[in-house]
Amino acid sequence: MPLKGIKVLEFVGLAPGPLCGKILSDFGASVTRIDRVVENSLDVLQHGKRSMCVDLKEPKGQQLVERLAQKSDVLIEPFRPGVMEKLNLGPEQLCSANPRLIYARLTGFGQTGRLASRAGHDLNYVALSGVLSMLGRKHEKPTAPINLLADFAGGSVICALGICLALLERYRSGQGQIVDSSMVEGAAYVASWLFLSRDLGIWTPHGDRGANMLDGGAYFYDTYETKDGLFMSVAALEPQFFEIIRQKLNLPDDLSQFGEEHQQRGRELLTESFLTKTQAEWSEIFEDLDACVYPVIDWRQAHQHDHNIERNMFQHVGKRWLPRPAPSLSRTPGKAWPKQDNQEQLLNELDLEPDELKQLMHEGILSLPTNHNKAKL
Repeated sequence: MPLKGIKVLEFVGLAPGPLCGKILSDFGASVTRIDRVVENSLDVLQHGKRSMCVDLKEPKGQQLVERLAQKSDVLIEPFRPGVMEKLNLGPEQLCSANPRLIYARLTGFGQTGRLASRAGHDLNYVALSGVLSMLGRKHEKPTAPINLLADFAGGSVICALGICLALLERYRSGQGQIVDSSMVEGAAYVASWLFLSRDLGIWTPHGDRGANMLDGGAYFYDTYETKDGLFMSVAALEPQFFEIIRQKLNLPDDLSQFGEEHQQRGRELLTESFLTKTQAEWSEIFEDLDACVYPVIDWRQAHQHDHNIERNMFQHVGKRWLPRPAPSLSRTPGKAWPKQDNQEQLLNELDLEPDELKQLMHEGILSLPTNHNKAKL
């Protein structure tokens, strides 16, 4: 696997950090979670990782983490700026002891700046990035994109990219470095094309939300309800695709894709047409046609779609169907590992004498899960 032999320390926080650690784990890294509690039912991304609970307020707990950091390649921490320094576990200390360490800091606003120490969530980060202003229907307020853009795309994935870039650079220099991953900046960077494409004809002169070709402003790029209450996605941007839709839906010849005067009429015609058949019936009609019309698959059935099955896109782990790691590598693909019992290996890496281990656990400085095979899914 691509990251085989890479050792990662993941300080457990909310979802962005755990997904970053999961990406590294899925592609072969050995990830050790350092949590505040022994059994954390809120972290649903811990499968494939090893876990330990350390009292970081105690000097002995800090020394234990420092010992692990000296043997690690990567450290991921999700706390506000200054927290790790107060615990004597900041990059100045740990990177001095291990110059090859890649110290990844995943936060909402970054390590510097007026807002660096402030609290926030995905919606706030996307709002500040400028991306939220683009999301939503015309004449409606901006729409919250769940917590996908900042937490995961701009946070987890961009941070994992930064770690991999730092690992690659380390092969040349032999030195680690600090990865300052801000979710505000990550969300904006993921949306680079949206910022750079404003002179293209797909945007209105003022770029108003919900009035453009790709954000619901065009009737031929939208979703439509079917007879059985499900939905179809229509993305017929090119005229040859739209012409197929015109034929299959029996749309009038004078209906055009473009022009403000056609938008309301086109939306009404497509709405009426799609309500005449079920999603399965429409899927069959467009099955072998390049019209850019596909069913909106419910997330609970995505693993049952024939294309996804053929691509082996989902893997059954525990009680859930999980997406397999992407992208797919021809020689060294990733794998969504189930949580395994590797407590003995972790204990060996701690390099503690039996009496020392017993004392740390007796004092409550170190705690280990009692059952590493128990799935948190």
